[in-house]
Amino acid sequence: MRLAVFGLGFLCVLVLAGGFQSLALQAPQDDEVRGAFLTTRPKTAEKSSATAKPSRRRPRTTTPKPIATPTPIPDGGKTPDYEGRVSAQRLGLGFTLFMRDSNGLAVRVDPSHEFQKGDRVRVLLETNADGYLYIFNTTDAGSPVMIYPNPQLDEAGNFLKSHVPFEIPASTEAEERLRWFTFDQYAGTERLYFVLTREPLATVPIEDDLIKYCAADKAKCVWQPTPELWASLQKEMAAPQKVNSARKFGAAQSEAEHNGAARGIGLAQTDPEPTLVVMTASSNPVILVTGLELFHK
Repeated sequence: MRLAVFGLGFLCVLVLAGGFQSLALQAPQDDEVRGAFLTTRPKTAEKSSATAKPSRRRPRTTTPKPIATPTPIPDGGKTPDYEGRVSAQRLGLGFTLFMRDSNGLAVRVDPSHEFQKGDRVRVLLETNADGYLYIFNTTDAGSPVMIYPNPQLDEAGNFLKSHVPFEIPASTEAEERLRWFTFDQYAGTERLYFVLTREPLATVPIEDDLIKYCAADKAKCVWQPTPELWASLQKEMAAPQKVNSARKFGAAQSEAEHNGAARGIGLAQTDPEPTLVVMTASSNPVILVTGLELFHK
C-alpha cells in the first residue's frame, strides 16, 4: 500500500516490522508516564506575538556536540552515559493522530483505525525536552529513507523545543493536498519511525550540510542511513520504554495545538493531551526511537 506524502515530493511504502502502536497495544499502560510527560508543560499558555513559522535550526546561543552513532543498550539494561553527557530527565514523545473529516476538519482518530482509500491523516508531535527529530520510512522492506529533516522543509532543520507541537505534514502548507498523508488504493500496513535525540546525530546531515548534499535536485534528493546506523537505531527501538494511551477520539484539533505548531507556541498543562505518550524507561538515555503503525484496507 502506498501512502502519498505530497509535501515531501514522493510516494513511499512503509512496511518495516515494529512500531509504537503495536508496542502500545501490547505493553502494559503506565499512568505515571503521562503525568511525568505533562508535568514539564508550563501551567499557563505561553504569551507570543509571533506570526512567522518557527525556525527548526539549532539555536545559535548553543553549540551542541553531535553524538556518535547510538550505542546499543548492553545486557543488564544499563544505558551508556555517552561520555558523561546525560540528563536526569527521561526523554518522551507525545503523538496525536488527526484525520480529515468530511467537513475538512482535523479530528482525533484511533491509530488502530482501519483506513480506506482517500483517507487523509496528519501526526502532531510533542517532546518533553529540547532535541532533534529524525523521521524515517522504508519502501517494500527495502533501504530506509529519511523524510525529515528534509531540504524542502524548515531550511533542513530539525530542532524542536519542548512542548511546542510539531505537525507532519504541516497544516500551514499553501495547498490542501500538501497538508496530509493520503492513503491510495493499495492495502497494507504503514509505519513511520521517529528518532528524538538530545544532540544531533554526527553521521546524519542536517541544515546546510543536508542542503549541500541535495544541491543538485533537492526535490528528488533522499538521504539514506548507513546499515550500521540503521541497525543501531533498530536496537535502540528495542530498548525498554513506558507507554500510556489516552484512547480519546473524535474531538477536533484545538486552536492551541494549531497555533502552537504554526507559530512555535508551547502548550500549557490545560491544553489537550497527546493521544499516546512514549518515554524512555530510565532517566539517562540521550535517544528515543519509536514508531507509528497504521493499517490500510
